[in-house]
Amino acid sequence: AAAWRGFLILALALMRLKLCVLSNTMNTIDQLLCDLALSPGGAPIYLQIRDQLLAAMGAGVLAPGDRMPTMREVAVAMRVDLNTVRRAYEELERMGAVVLQQGRGSFVAEPAATLDAAARAGRLEALVAQVEGLSAAQGVEIKDLARALLTRAGEGEIG
Repeated sequence: AAAWRGFLILALALMRLKLCVLSNTMNTIDQLLCDLALSPGGAPIYLQIRDQLLAAMGAGVLAPGDRMPTMREVAVAMRVDLNTVRRAYEELERMGAVVLQQGRGSFVAEPAATLDAAARAGRLEALVAQVEGLSAAQGVEIKDLARALLTRAGEGEIG
């Protein structure tokens, strides 16, 4: 029985891989689900899911107002527990990146309204502190991160 179970899990994984590789007519959600992957021995799974979904938002794969893949779709695609995915989505909602609508699904949040200068400075400081902590945890030098951000913004390099 255990051998059959292992065989079935492997067969399902191969079928998913085949669908991801062979389909050139996938929609955005299907492609996103195919691209999600876990790093062995890395950060907690819910954080890996959260970060990959944030990266998809940052890259424009998921735009404001877009419907997110359902928690169940993510759980099945990544072969993780539904509660793990729920925790990732709750983190995204807490961060303001996603809006969870009971009975309708999850959607990428619209950009926040323009803030006054003091509120914007406070948010920026909190975001900088958060990014500094994350970059330190990932072993990324803050200057390297700043260079990458400036390059992405088209502003060139820093010293």
